[in-house]
Amino acid sequence: MIKIAKYVLLDILRNKFVILYTFFLFLVTLSMFSLEGNSDKAILSLLNIILMVVPLVSIIFTTIHFFNSYEFIELLLSQPINRKSIFLSEFAAVSLALCLAYIVGVGVPVTLFSQGMDTVYLILSGVLLTLVFVALAFSASVLTRDKAKGIGLSLLFWFYFTLIYDGFVLYVIYAFSDYPLEKVTLALVSLNPVDLARIIILLKLDISALMGYTGAFYKQFFGSSVGIIYSFLLLLLWAALPMFIAMRKFLKKDI
Repeated sequence: MIKIAKYVLLDILRNKFVILYTFFLFLVTLSMFSLEGNSDKAILSLLNIILMVVPLVSIIFTTIHFFNSYEFIELLLSQPINRKSIFLSEFAAVSLALCLAYIVGVGVPVTLFSQGMDTVYLILSGVLLTLVFVALAFSASVLTRDKAKGIGLSLLFWFYFTLIYDGFVLYVIYAFSDYPLEKVTLALVSLNPVDLARIIILLKLDISALMGYTGAFYKQFFGSSVGIIYSFLLLLLWAALPMFIAMRKFLKKDI
């Protein structure tokens, strides 16, 4: 398993798209801190880009990589190698490569300008979001043999979690504005890894006052040790659950 993962990882790290992705994140991060005199404002501006770009790149690159690796996977399956080992090797290699790209592209330049806990949370949230959308990509990829359908399903996941879901939440808040919705919105945030990562960073930047009473409620919960542990464990669960589903499907898939 380790040999396969190492081979796939080295192959991905040489991929021009991954190198370009790393440089893009690096340049954007440096630009944000160069344009903004305040590190909190720079992180806030960077957050908006990260929450859109990182999930999109993670899910699309992983889907394309999976379908492009079909012949390699078929070759491995012809050998006396456990299917589970093949799947975990692929998942580990893609996840590690994209997480390294994020850490080099965002983590390194951010730590040069800001060394607070908001920086730590920004890096951790980005890494966990990468894992979540890599797992979702594998889930989409094992459902079909058609590359176009796989990419389409992956894009649907991205649209749902980054764009459509927020519209649904806003509609619920507007439609039931006369009722106390703090606990409901907490549950809704928990059902979207992108929103969860956004709330973690926003509250760490201490701008909950701009979110009104709901922000105060979020601050009370997510600002506590229990809330922080809950948030990161939930993001890990968001990565583990689709990965487990994808692995179960892969073990039974006729390739």
